[in-house]
Amino acid sequence: MAAGGSYSIVEYFGGDDGYRCGYCKHENGNLSHGMWSHNMTVQDYQDLIDRGWRRSGKYVYKPIMNKTCCPQYTIRCHALNFHPSKTHKKTLKRVNKFLSKGEMPVEKQDEEHEGEPMDSVHEEGIRPPPQVSLNIDHSEVQDVTASPDTDTTNSTPPTTPREDAAPAPAEKTSNVMPKPGKGADPSRPPCRKAKDIRKERRLQKDQQMQQEAVSSSPNPTPSKSSSSNQPKSLEEFITESLPNDPLHRLEFKRFLCDSPLEAETAPDGPDVGYGSFHQQYWLDGRIVAVGVLDILPSCVSSVYLYYHPDFSSLSLGTYSALREIAFTRQLQQQSPKLAYYYLGFYVHSCPKMRYKGQYRPSDLLCPETYSWVPIERCIPRLDVSVYSRLNENAQAGDARALKDLGRVLVLHRRTVMPYAAYARKRKGSNDEKEVEQYASLVGQTCAERILLYRA
Repeated sequence: MAAGGSYSIVEYFGGDDGYRCGYCKHENGNLSHGMWSHNMTVQDYQDLIDRGWRRSGKYVYKPIMNKTCCPQYTIRCHALNFHPSKTHKKTLKRVNKFLSKGEMPVEKQDEEHEGEPMDSVHEEGIRPPPQVSLNIDHSEVQDVTASPDTDTTNSTPPTTPREDAAPAPAEKTSNVMPKPGKGADPSRPPCRKAKDIRKERRLQKDQQMQQEAVSSSPNPTPSKSSSSNQPKSLEEFITESLPNDPLHRLEFKRFLCDSPLEAETAPDGPDVGYGSFHQQYWLDGRIVAVGVLDILPSCVSSVYLYYHPDFSSLSLGTYSALREIAFTRQLQQQSPKLAYYYLGFYVHSCPKMRYKGQYRPSDLLCPETYSWVPIERCIPRLDVSVYSRLNENAQAGDARALKDLGRVLVLHRRTVMPYAAYARKRKGSNDEKEVEQYASLVGQTCAERILLYRA
């Protein structure tokens, strides 16, 4: 239970079905456990991500590490001891040069397989259930726990087929010497990279959509922001970046705006408090990027970054991660235990996702003992097998493993009770295996604090 007296409330959905993997594109290889979080305290979420869970909006999921096609290991960076790599230094120089001289660098999309730290490739394989509001008033929740000592929180770029790939008719060959070449055929366009062609097509499509929007408007009027030069609000920035599709906007809101985390403050916490935040990046009166962050008792957890495509050559994903590490250091001066920067998941089986390992010193979470292991010791094991027990101590186990199913807290008919009391009340209930699976995944500590909703 949080300091304000509220509980975390979840509905568990299991993890039997496989979905399409956003990394290797396997049609049903992505396996994960999931639960819908109606409410979540920051301490409970901190404990959950330290057991391999991660949120997408209000949906919280945990990959089934030994079965999923691309195991996803929680990764954290030691913010206080962070040392930027050569790539990081190049990114900082590139952005600083742009800010001081206005020189936009030439885009190099594939340089060193650089990705964006606030990515969400896994979202393609996540299918959160529709949100169902329980409308729970915490003042009406009755706590009838029996024991007084019971503890009470991407899509892939479209491939462009070569336009000159049509096969030529086969001709008979002879030993005749070829004639001297005449150079490039001036009647044909010069060769171009597929990346440049895709970029040009995107620009043409955007221009066409803008023209259609203007022509379809009954009374087209010039934009207020362009005429008055007023800075755009966050809402305006989001609105102009989205297609005019209600369903798309709903998904955008659920993924990037909705959060189960309750805003909290603590005497020993940071001045901004705990919870979910949008960190805005402004340039000349306009928002060019927004980072979605969760500030938790022990870390700053990166959720996502979205930015204006005109600035893609600045590597804003890398730049924002460096800024967020600096932000974590700043918060640590106010709250000493807040010392880590979580980058989400490290996926060793996907080469384009290995860039997260460049933020060092960093640790990976062992999927069996839930202990942290330096990434230098993990890489050799992951080179051999995509799934590995990272903790080298064969005797080590899960310190918060489920030990007493009866003490798991459930919420039934607006009443909080331990599972043992619920089972006695609901004689013949057949949900014991489901509750046991849930409790083993969240661990004994969280199971005794988080309320598992029971219909």
